[in-house]
Amino acid sequence: MHADSLIIRDVRDSDLDAVLVLNQSEVPHVGSVDAARMRWYAENATYFRVAMAGDELGAYLVGLRPGTSYQSPNYLWFCERYDEFAYVDRVAVAPAARRSGIASRLYDDFAAAMPAAVTVMTCEVNVRPPNDSSMEFHRRIGFEQVGSLVSESGSKEVAMLLKHLR
Repeated sequence: MHADSLIIRDVRDSDLDAVLVLNQSEVPHVGSVDAARMRWYAENATYFRVAMAGDELGAYLVGLRPGTSYQSPNYLWFCERYDEFAYVDRVAVAPAARRSGIASRLYDDFAAAMPAAVTVMTCEVNVRPPNDSSMEFHRRIGFEQVGSLVSESGSKEVAMLLKHLR
């Protein structure tokens, strides 16, 4: 799969099973969710798009802005500190599409979908357990660490990242 051959489009109900399988294959780099949570994203997320090669899922990205009823501690951390932001809640790339540029295209697409008032994009990356490839990717595309959050009695730590869009 090459990024140029992938079509980015809004998620459809018929995509949700494949998105869930991809999500669960990437745990612990993304949080585990069930079908009900994936449907909640489809119905409530500001941005939920997939990258498709024909009928094959290459990647997906779920993004939120402030003001949803989402109770993720990571999302709430950003809500407490920023009035307006584009939050990448989860993103995953299928093994066949890795290193193709599709994650960068999804991030760019998410940024382009935001109104001018949204000047920063935020996300978090695991540092315990480590997700070195994700941290390297985010640094390469302009994210910087603005904090950290420890959870699960100290067994999990995430780096809180921010990128200026404008």
